[in-house]
Amino acid sequence: MLCRVGRIEIWRVLEIYGPFLTPEEMYPTAGPDVAQVFDAHVPYGRCPETGRVLLAVQAFLVRTPDHVILVDTCVGNHKTAPNFPDWHQRDDDRFLAGLTAAGIGPDQVDYVLCTHLHVDHVGWNTRLLDGRWVPTFANARYLLPKADEAYYRENAQSMYAESILPVIEAGQAEFVEGAHAIGDYVTLMPTPGHTEGHVSVMVRDGAAEALITGDAIHSAAQCWHPEWHFKFDQDPERAVASRRSLLEAASETDRRVLGTHFRLPSLGRVRPKGDAFVWEEEG
Repeated sequence: MLCRVGRIEIWRVLEIYGPFLTPEEMYPTAGPDVAQVFDAHVPYGRCPETGRVLLAVQAFLVRTPDHVILVDTCVGNHKTAPNFPDWHQRDDDRFLAGLTAAGIGPDQVDYVLCTHLHVDHVGWNTRLLDGRWVPTFANARYLLPKADEAYYRENAQSMYAESILPVIEAGQAEFVEGAHAIGDYVTLMPTPGHTEGHVSVMVRDGAAEALITGDAIHSAAQCWHPEWHFKFDQDPERAVASRRSLLEAASETDRRVLGTHFRLPSLGRVRPKGDAFVWEEEG
């Protein structure tokens, strides 16, 4: 178990932890010294051989007193991602093994919640069975950001056909918006910018709180530099505004923060520092 929030358990389901892009590629507006600044804030955060940032591709399994909720579903097997060779046509059962380690089988998941519709957050929505894409989680409702659906239906047709459309055709998809709640313990927090419909996820039991960032922030270095644009942000300035708001709220409430793509252990707290913030890692 990664952490406990009151009576709620949060488990990490790790699929990939490896080099992604260089700091210069990830943060193209951050200036010529971005690699040095990144290293100062995230020690051991880059692959020593390639210089690329170590990126976690992971889901979080949230076990509340009422529901089993899977936040994001990583890259998946046999999926089309030619722009990312490490993700393209994978055949690896690490993700499903992670679920098993948390004591959960696919049929026990009540909700699948995708923070947005990028390939590394929707992949295990489906699996290939006898040449046909079928929902991996047969008993789950899939909650997908409404504002993302039309855009990615037109602009990411392979991803949509493999990981979204089969869920819709199975009658398991629900397109949501705003501060949608899942029972008494989990609420969506709109954080648009990375995509139009992007959400982060608030987990709360009484006074205990934790926030799953999704792609509102990609590394701890962006706590110190929330103004850094990420290469794949759809609306970079809106993403900056969402990121600042998320970090401000986290620093004011002392809630735990789970950084979806952060260097492991991806768990910590945010503290204010001048016009920016400091990341204090746990574990």
